[in-house]
Amino acid sequence: MGPVTLDVADLAGMTAFYRDVITLQVISEDGPVVTLGRGSTPVVILRHSPALKHAAPGSAGLFHTAILFPTQTALAAALASVAQKAPRRFTGSADHLVSQAFYLDDPEGNGIELYWDRDRSQWSWVHGQVEMATLYLDPNDFLREHLTPEALESPGSGDAVVGHVHLSVGDTASAKEFYVDRLGFDTTATVGNQALFVSAGGYHHHMAMNVWNSRGAGRRFPSLGLGQVDIDLPSSDDVGALTERMRHFGVQAADDGRTVSFEDPWANRIHVRVAGVEG
Repeated sequence: MGPVTLDVADLAGMTAFYRDVITLQVISEDGPVVTLGRGSTPVVILRHSPALKHAAPGSAGLFHTAILFPTQTALAAALASVAQKAPRRFTGSADHLVSQAFYLDDPEGNGIELYWDRDRSQWSWVHGQVEMATLYLDPNDFLREHLTPEALESPGSGDAVVGHVHLSVGDTASAKEFYVDRLGFDTTATVGNQALFVSAGGYHHHMAMNVWNSRGAGRRFPSLGLGQVDIDLPSSDDVGALTERMRHFGVQAADDGRTVSFEDPWANRIHVRVAGVEG
């Protein structure tokens, strides 16, 4: 997964939040657009869009951007920053068997997950689906066990990437038709008709779609929140094959020769490019 673009009302405030609380670094500032991440890897792109309003309750859009940390210590450092600087933004935590995760909302209501993956050798697959759960995870115990003085001193060091993106959609049947049958992801888990988890290459999930806050939602109107989800593919041949497949299914796609973009059934914009190529 590439970076997630958010349309925001308060560019300065949101930049400060993702920099100072989430512990990302400002990679670039280009007028109304600020890119934050770690090193040269973008994680969140903030696009100043003051003319837009918040979406109505129950709308489709972003459920959360999930930021993956390479170690429990690095995750603990980010979690400690949240606890120190924005504790009221914290919304919960869980052990999902494949990962340990902590949840919060940014100042404009966009969901964020901070998480660490267990080694793939510890994941359990049954009939082609990965076993995941929502078990209690005490954030204070996690900090006591994994936070080090060095990590607390330099919470923004080390890598962090977008591990997965979770969307709010109107129904999971349409999500499966689009993201699995058309786009080409594999289904890795389902929660009845409430949630769908999909991935490529045997990951537990690169994307997820649920109806918990948005059952029956139609296409989105332009609003604050999710602007774009980036998906990185290994080669231009992969991008070309994906473009042809989407056109085969009648999905309108814009192709500038380097990247291709299209909308899912709820007007969530998906932007596909070759990994490492700016666009």
